[in-house]
Amino acid sequence: MRIGGLSNLIMAGVLRLTAMILVGFFVVNSVLVTAEPSSRHAISGHNETEKIDFIRRGWKLLEQKAQQRYEHVWPDMRFGWKIVVGTIIGFFGAAFGSVGGVGGGGIFVPMLALIIGFDPKSSTAISKCMITGAAVATVFYNIRQRHPTLDLPLIDYDLALLFQPMLVLGISIGVGFNVIFADWMITIFLIVLFFGMSTKSFFKGIETWKKETLKKKEEAARRLDLNGETTHIEIETKTQLEGTANGTQTENRESRKPKVSLIQNVRWKELSVLVAVWVIILALQIAKNYSTTCSLTYWLLNFSQIPVAVAVTSYEAVSLYKGRRRIASKGESSTHWQVHKLVIYSALGVLAGIVGGMLGLGGGFILGPLFLEIGIPPQVSSATATFAMTFSASMSVVEYYLLRRFPVPYALYLAGMGTIAAFAGQHVVGKVIKILGRASLIIFILSGMIFTSAISLGGVGIANMVKRIDRKEYMGFDDICSYRP
Repeated sequence: MRIGGLSNLIMAGVLRLTAMILVGFFVVNSVLVTAEPSSRHAISGHNETEKIDFIRRGWKLLEQKAQQRYEHVWPDMRFGWKIVVGTIIGFFGAAFGSVGGVGGGGIFVPMLALIIGFDPKSSTAISKCMITGAAVATVFYNIRQRHPTLDLPLIDYDLALLFQPMLVLGISIGVGFNVIFADWMITIFLIVLFFGMSTKSFFKGIETWKKETLKKKEEAARRLDLNGETTHIEIETKTQLEGTANGTQTENRESRKPKVSLIQNVRWKELSVLVAVWVIILALQIAKNYSTTCSLTYWLLNFSQIPVAVAVTSYEAVSLYKGRRRIASKGESSTHWQVHKLVIYSALGVLAGIVGGMLGLGGGFILGPLFLEIGIPPQVSSATATFAMTFSASMSVVEYYLLRRFPVPYALYLAGMGTIAAFAGQHVVGKVIKILGRASLIIFILSGMIFTSAISLGGVGIANMVKRIDRKEYMGFDDICSYRP
């Protein structure tokens, strides 16, 4: 209870601090813009010539920024130590990321930038290709699996219906923010958010581990009572046999479950709605990229995505509130939903998409911890987060391809590697969980991936920020209307 209260307090503080940072971004930029002319006015209120010169220099700077073209850095695809090291790091990142339900983008982006040598924006785009490959493989693996304790599919389709439309909408916003926001703003936002999420997940993992330990002790005591050996066997002996006994019990329980075909294990109605949302928003994105940037058509296509996503999520939220639908993977505790929580969850779905679009990450970095906080079992949380992330990541790949943000041969190779790694990670970690009887391992993997991503992405971001300060480069907002890929 104390751990849960502490993690809730940490999460609330992180969200408040994140909101303050976002407001601070605009305040700082406003101060930077107005500071110089204000100081001049204080020194000499009658010197109109200096004011005119300052305005002219400002307009000249804006014209130069509008004429600049972002230079991509795409290294040649040749076999060498960079490809080998990058492949090894990417393999383990995809394997563990698929298990945690986070995709692995926090490992991919620094690897692509620091080792293989891509520029930051291309690294973000190729990272999305790798996440998509790993996510597709993970969904293909999980779509045949069943809930660990209930007679349900492993993927919770109602949970996906609540979050996936807002996640896809957030991705569209995040891709635009990737162009608008300065690197230092994204870096600060990332560090604060990811450290908070990793801490939250870690405490959730400890809490789940303790529950599992208590359950294992109760099961061991029950078996000993049935055998009449409670007074003759030491507690230490019971704990030594826990792992093997629990693993055997889990396998026997699973073997007793009725086999369900793939067709019966998929909720086709819910899946068709999710695919329809993905197709509609993707079509709007493609049409937007063929229109003139910042034209009336451009903004109409952008804003047309909002009613599509909001309509589907609102229908699911209202159905959950009225009891017509329920998050079945939670069991009996899934019947009572409060309005303010449904609104907050929907907003966090948009936030997950924005973060994913800005940084080239999977929305699972936010969805995974959020699902655990709702009370979803770790296996279902990971599978459902990856399922929802597949739609958003694949849409980002299409958008980045239309923006010509990545070389196709590199993307195909790394996405294929991510696909193989995801299959390996799901198989190996699944076996370990069955043997040890510790689903909390998924939560610790999730927490570790988020923490590692905060260190790697934050470190790269700070290093780039220092370089830009030394070079006295422009570090404010960019104009999306003047952006040319």
